[in-house]
Order: sequence, then structure tokens, then C-alpha cells
Amino acid sequence: MKLVKRTKFSRMRATRYHGHAMKKHKGKGNQGGRGMAGTGKRADQKKSLIINKYGTKYFGKTGITSKGTLRKKNNVMNLEEIQKKYPNEKNQINLEGYKILGKGTLTSKLTIKAKSASKSAIEKIQKAGGKLILPEVKEKPKVEVKKEPENKKAE
Repeated sequence: MKLVKRTKFSRMRATRYHGHAMKKHKGKGNQGGRGMAGTGKRADQKKSLIINKYGTKYFGKTGITSKGTLRKKNNVMNLEEIQKKYPNEKNQINLEGYKILGKGTLTSKLTIKAKSASKSAIEKIQKAGGKLILPEVKEKPKVEVKKEPENKKAE
């Protein structure tokens, strides 16, 4: 007499569908994703696999994501930053790649060479007894366009 009945699973081994009909448990629609499917925004269950295979650069945006990333950013420096960085400077300070802004005060006489400067920065530097050297900007000659008078038809 048999005391322990074999499990259904063990009896279904080596059969094609394990006791199920063909469609539900064999079809492509019920087997889940393939490959990298399901590795999107909430893919915590697959993160370790992806990090090992691709590294951390897989997640998040990379490269040019908008037109804003193409804009060139001006390097700017305020007077207070210049005062902190160069407190005892007597020679000319070379800040050719920077635009000087007027936030803060300048107490020492400095000669600053910069790309450009705001009006308030120029005033504060001159008030402190310093000099500001800016590159000369060549102005384009204005071209006047002469319009010919329209011939009016006599009515």
C-alpha cells in the first residue's frame, strides 16, 4: 500500500506542458520580458544585473538632453571674490576669461585684465583707485540703406 503520493510536478516532468494547456503557459504573451525588458524607471529587481553588466551609466540621462546644455556659460567673478583671492596683489591680475560683476566692495588698488565688466564693477574699481583693462571692441561701420522714393501715380 502506497503511503506517500507523488507530487503532480514530479509526474509531469518530461512532458511538454506540465499539465497545462498549450496557450496560457506556453505562449509568448505569458512568459515575461526578454533581455533588457523591465529595466526602466522602477527596475529595482534588475538593478544589480544591469550595474554588473553596464555600470552605473545605464541609469539617468546622458549627453545633450536639451538646448540649454548647448549654451556657453560665461565665467563670472564678483568683486568680493577678487578681494578674497588677491588681498595683497600689487601687479596686474589676469582674468581674461571672466566677466567682472559688481557685487561686494574693493578696498585695494588693483589692475584687473578681464573679458568684460558690468557698469557697477567699473565704477567700484575706479573708486578704489584701481584700473580695469578690457579688450577693445571693434565697432562695425553702420551702413545706411537709401530707399528710392515710390513713384506716385496721378489719379
